Amino acid sequence: MPELPEIETIRRGIAPEVEGRRIVAVDVRERRLRTPIARDFADRLAGRHVVQFDRHGKFLLGHLDDGRLWLVHLGMSGQLTLADGPVPARTHDHVVVRFEGDRTLTYNDPRRFGRLAVIDAAAVAAEAGGGVDALSPALDAGLLFALTRRRRTSIKALLMDQRRIAGLGNIYVSELLFRAGVRPRRAAGRLSRAECARIVAATAHVLAEAVRLGGSSINDYRDGFGRYGCFQSVHQVYDRAGEACRRCGTTVRGVVVVGRSTFWCPTCQR
Repeated sequence: MPELPEIETIRRGIAPEVEGRRIVAVDVRERRLRTPIARDFADRLAGRHVVQFDRHGKFLLGHLDDGRLWLVHLGMSGQLTLADGPVPARTHDHVVVRFEGDRTLTYNDPRRFGRLAVIDAAAVAAEAGGGVDALSPALDAGLLFALTRRRRTSIKALLMDQRRIAGLGNIYVSELLFRAGVRPRRAAGRLSRAECARIVAATAHVLAEAVRLGGSSINDYRDGFGRYGCFQSVHQVYDRAGEACRRCGTTVRGVVVVGRSTFWCPTCQR
C-alpha cells in the first residue's frame, strides 16, 4: 500500500496542475471499490473548482470551492495519473476526471481496494484515522513519548496506528526504526524520552529522503505522471532478510509483527 512518501510525491506533482481549475466532467466507470463510490459522486464533483490539493497521512484531499473535500485513498494498487487531453481507456480505469485546460486525471485500481468520495470537512478525522500527520511539526519527541506511555503494544504497531500517527506503514516504519536504532518489537511503553526523540528525528529524515527520491516502487506504485520511485534502492532493512546490514554487516532478520513482515538488524537496533 502506498504510504506517506508516495502520496506526498503524487500530491506535489498533481497539485500545481489542478489547483484553481474547474472540473468539467467526471466519468465513473466502476463503482465497486472497497467502499462503493456514491451514486451522486460525479454530480458533487463536476463543476467545482479545486482550491487546494492537500494530503493527510495516506489520503489525498482536494479542497473544493463549496467547502467540501474530494477524498482519494489508493488502497493496495490504486494509481492516480495526470495527462494532457483525452487518454486511451485502460483496463481498471475506474474514474476519469476532466479539468478545464484539457487536463485529465485517471484513477486506475486493479484490486479495487481504494476509496473515492466527496465528504464534509468535518469527516476527515473519521476517514483518515485522526492521528497527527507524520510530517507535521506537531510530531515531536514530547508527543511521541506521551503516546507511548502505558502502552504494551510494540513500537512498530503504535507507529502504524493511523489513530495515533497518520501516514506510516510497513516499509517506512522498518526503515525509520533502523535509523533510530530501535527494534520493532520493543514495547512502546518502555521507550525512553531519548529513544522517542531519535525515532522522531529518524521519521523526518527517512520521509524527506523518500519524498526526494519519489517514494518506493515495489509493486504497483507510480507517481502522478506514471513514473517509478527510487527509494527502494536505498532501503536499509526492508525486504532484506538474510542479507548483510549495509552499516555493520550483520545478517538482517525478518519476523512477523502485527501481521506484517518486519525487518531489523540485531546489532544496529536495540
